[in-house]
Amino acid sequence: MWSEGADFHALLADYQALFREQEALIRQSGRDERHHFILGIPIADRPPHLRACLESIHQLCRLYDYGGQTDGVWDRVQVVVAEDSREAANIARDLELVAEYRAKGLQVHHFGLDEQYALLQALPADTRARLGRLLTTQPRERFYLKGQAANRNLCYLKFLQLTRDKARTLYYLIDSDQALCVNRQTENGDEAVYALNYFHYMDRIFRSTDIYMLTGKMVGDPPVSPSVMAANFLDDVTAFFSRLATLGGGAACRFHGARARPGDAAYHDLAGLFGYPAGQASFDYPCRLTGAHDHAACLRDFADRLAAFFFGEHLTRKTRFEYKGDFTRTGPARTVYPGNYVVNYAGLKYIIPFGHLRLRMSGPTAGRLIAAEIGPRFAAFNMPNLHRRITEAGLADDFRPGVEVGQEAIDLADEFERQFFGDLMLFATEALVKRADVNQPFPRAVVETVLNEKEAELLALYRQKHEAIVAKSRLLQEQVFERGHWWLQAPELAESLNQVRAFIANIERNFGEHAPAWGQIQSVEHRAQRKRQIIDALLNYRAEREVWDSLF
Repeated sequence: MWSEGADFHALLADYQALFREQEALIRQSGRDERHHFILGIPIADRPPHLRACLESIHQLCRLYDYGGQTDGVWDRVQVVVAEDSREAANIARDLELVAEYRAKGLQVHHFGLDEQYALLQALPADTRARLGRLLTTQPRERFYLKGQAANRNLCYLKFLQLTRDKARTLYYLIDSDQALCVNRQTENGDEAVYALNYFHYMDRIFRSTDIYMLTGKMVGDPPVSPSVMAANFLDDVTAFFSRLATLGGGAACRFHGARARPGDAAYHDLAGLFGYPAGQASFDYPCRLTGAHDHAACLRDFADRLAAFFFGEHLTRKTRFEYKGDFTRTGPARTVYPGNYVVNYAGLKYIIPFGHLRLRMSGPTAGRLIAAEIGPRFAAFNMPNLHRRITEAGLADDFRPGVEVGQEAIDLADEFERQFFGDLMLFATEALVKRADVNQPFPRAVVETVLNEKEAELLALYRQKHEAIVAKSRLLQEQVFERGHWWLQAPELAESLNQVRAFIANIERNFGEHAPAWGQIQSVEHRAQRKRQIIDALLNYRAEREVWDSLF
């Protein structure tokens, strides 16, 4: 099916049909020892994303029929929609979606704010107080936007309530902007395909190994903040305009056809920090328009999509699924992908901590701690989810924490600041678990030493990246507006050029010489405050984990 020249869609239909036939035979046998699945989807003011996510689960059940149905309802798959929205209108839309997909045969539970608060209050007062930073201390009247980590951890309380058989239940955490399918490159661009039978292979892995936690990656849009993609995206945007300058505006579009596949972390400005080699300098833009069209039309569509970068979409460095053989093959893991991991009952202990800090990189940080504690029982496998930052509803119907949107201005200051200190937490933790026993409280002296070391290293790297972004932004400004290219003489492209100006202005506003977040990162006082928070969190990690573990 994945071979060059194969009739992919015909083979995929046969593949899915064979699994449905297998399910029918299992039901006829009357014996089914496989796992039940409870999926958790944290959601905060993003109904279009929730719809896409639920639809993908429905399609997976329909096409592969894992566990079969009784009276039109899939028996072995339950879904918990863990509400964290602030807007009443969005909560109402989420409830409508829950009802819609129940009618389609999914067992969907809406885990609302009142129920979450009640489950939290049901914990013994002492336990609740000691878990405040894992589960939130927000008051009942403001029990929304608690953050993805706290909302996910509260979801675990609902998992416990729904569990009927601890030995045969798996808990699958996904994000609302992800779908249980993968992308495939075709002559007409990427297409989403339901080519992975997630439940079948997860069940097989957990029944044949002693793994506690299994994590997949994601394909499609990068799983990182725009604050660590700005430099390479500027390279690609400049390369697009440089090539466009050599082509006629009215000529048939040349931004189609085969193109280089971005490697792992090609979207990350600091990929070397994660052990990835340096890749090519720029990647071509793949025009998404179909039918006959010219370069002016391509430019209009390109410019119309630029603002999506600030919501995490990378037009030129999306990752694509790569088939690597047996889906039950696992390998060592070091990162928890919060939107794609599955645990058994024993694995519920290994949560993503430090949510109270609201830092980015919480999954990689948790992964380092978990890998140090359970080693090979924390594993990775090649079953990614499709990650889509923007739905068909567009930017107007999207919410992204840390991103403030005005008429044209987009403010990433909060997200950029959280990225730097999230990186600091991550790489300090990575060094810490090599110098101290993760099963014991971390010694303060060791924590402070590694934090100071990593602070100096990251500051140097971020300064280099900052200088590069400033220079590349100026180069893009010159290439588009100061060299007399054909698009400047095309009145019909005036609005598109305004969109490019707004993009450059937002780059400079968020990452330029006077960017507020860059000022915070440079501030000795601000860094000292953040470091105190990180030190306190690391020093209390083991004590908080012991209280959390007592719940299971």
